[in-house]
Amino acid sequence: MADSSKHLMADTNQEKLRLILLGNPNSGKTSLFNKLTGLNQRVGNFPGVTVEKKQGSFKVSDQLKAEVIDLPGTYGLTAVSEDERVALNYLQEDRTDGFEEIILVVADATNLKRNLLLLEEVRSLKKRCILVLNMMDVAQQNDLEIDHEKISDQLAVPIVPMNARIGKGLDQLKNAIEIHLNATNKNDLEQSKSVSPIAIQSLLNKYVIKKGESKSSRLTTNIDKLLLHPFLGFAIFLTILFLLFQAIFSWSTIPMDIIDEGFMSFGQWVSEQIPEGVLNDLIVNGVLAGLGGIVIFIPQIALLFLFIAVLEDTGYLARVSFMMDKLLRGFGLNGRSVIPLLSGAACAVPAIMSARIIGNKKERLLTIFVTPLISCSARIPVYTLLIALVIPAEEQIWSFNLQGIVMMFLYLIGFATAIITAFFLKKIVKSNERSHFIMEMPIYRKPRWTNIGITVFNKVKLFLFEAGKIIIAVSILLWALSSYGPSNEMEILEEKYSNLTDEDSKTLLNTEKLEASYVGHIGKFIEPAIKPLGFDWKIGIGVITSFAAREVFVGTMATLYSVGDEDNSESIKEKMEKARDPETGEKIYSKATAYSLMIFYAFALQCMATLAIVVKETGGWKWPLIQLTYMSLLAYLSSLLVYQLFV
Repeated sequence: MADSSKHLMADTNQEKLRLILLGNPNSGKTSLFNKLTGLNQRVGNFPGVTVEKKQGSFKVSDQLKAEVIDLPGTYGLTAVSEDERVALNYLQEDRTDGFEEIILVVADATNLKRNLLLLEEVRSLKKRCILVLNMMDVAQQNDLEIDHEKISDQLAVPIVPMNARIGKGLDQLKNAIEIHLNATNKNDLEQSKSVSPIAIQSLLNKYVIKKGESKSSRLTTNIDKLLLHPFLGFAIFLTILFLLFQAIFSWSTIPMDIIDEGFMSFGQWVSEQIPEGVLNDLIVNGVLAGLGGIVIFIPQIALLFLFIAVLEDTGYLARVSFMMDKLLRGFGLNGRSVIPLLSGAACAVPAIMSARIIGNKKERLLTIFVTPLISCSARIPVYTLLIALVIPAEEQIWSFNLQGIVMMFLYLIGFATAIITAFFLKKIVKSNERSHFIMEMPIYRKPRWTNIGITVFNKVKLFLFEAGKIIIAVSILLWALSSYGPSNEMEILEEKYSNLTDEDSKTLLNTEKLEASYVGHIGKFIEPAIKPLGFDWKIGIGVITSFAAREVFVGTMATLYSVGDEDNSESIKEKMEKARDPETGEKIYSKATAYSLMIFYAFALQCMATLAIVVKETGGWKWPLIQLTYMSLLAYLSSLLVYQLFV
């Protein structure tokens, strides 16, 4: 026996141990995963945060290192939704890679009965398991006394009390892993017997003592009377959204101005350091102009992520799901659809993946189809720029910022269109599968600011670097296409203005050279199709490049309006404000054009990453192509209508 233990330890020293985290939704699995691996995965106080398995590594001891797998939350081993199927398939997979496996069943200490039922299902798989009794701090606050040692003896399963959020109990977990790994053999596992639900209830009655009414539960009940009220609940939710968009505009003004001034000053400094020529023009008018056009919006995007993270972490979003279930059910969706729809306000890609928590296939398909209609964070730079062009910052309705009201309207119109689309689509998509909505209501908790800070930082970093790579690539391509054109046309223009030195002539030359460039030819080619929407050829180029990512529109405008601008002393907003139609002399960005363009971006599916994830989640190109066609037509016709109304 001693020899086999030594042999096992030698193997595990070479990363031959795998820890599998399994538990009910909202039991704290991801918090434990973060604490074990240091990867800082997203943590939220509502079911459905983890929608696919995540992997990391954990040093159990100096001699033992483990691979850690975080599986989606599940209430049992009978898969209903796609995320539960991910967990079940992984547990049932016959792996022959030589890894010893221990399943860490993470349980909410304040709600043990359902968690122990899952534990018993796991034991039926005849695999090593340890029960992690998480949220012990909450149990103590609620005057719960749990004799975990007696329960452990009765179930013949190691139990480790923990507060995973702060890592309390981590050393005990390490010890339990090492002891259990070496003490348990296959014969013990095969001979172990599951405990019936009746026996579990008997254990809880005997070894879990509730001294008084739960403080957290009492507070949660009192708050829910207000937030889940049939009328006041919706009013409070809309008020929260209203204040959110007011804050996005009001609080972000100063940091945005600082970033804008900083980029212009940096661009001028770089221009002075590099000799005039192609390289100078490429870096200043290509790369920096495009990148600066997007970095300025980071404060607003960070605020959006911050508010969403706070709503998640406190447990409020779970209430929104419950509250919206009755409303959404009439449109072919259910309460769980709210999580993807609200998550779509950050990014459609993870939002569509989170639709895996919906068990009904038809409702999941409908949710995936309409989620891109929710305005994501990539649209914020476009909305903000266009709103600022036609609505002064000081303009108000009563004491509220009109810019924030318009922004909220764009989000609400996206949501309204999404559920109306779902209503008509549910009549087309046929299914006999029964719909159900079961969701645990987590207790309200104080926001975990460290986790929220990490979430916001990671989201902004992802947005900046992912968008940044695309914007730099597109900006360089646009600069090249904007700076060069058919040689004969460029030579004619150079000769035409060769003897003119005044500033007006230089400006005219730059304008005509841009129109004669390759990008000018492309823009002029598509202009007849978009002219009825109020768009000129430059806007058309921006619409095309936006299919790489919506936020690229701002970088495209920054590049197009910077090519030929020698001093670069104006912001992109100032340049667009001064833009005039060469035929009529009127402002290009009138209210009619700006509103038309906003509506176009509210509805158009301009995101290759979103299309790719829909292909993956629906298992083919049928629905993504239908989605792309529908949203493109909706965007075009809606934009046409809005322009004709305001022109």
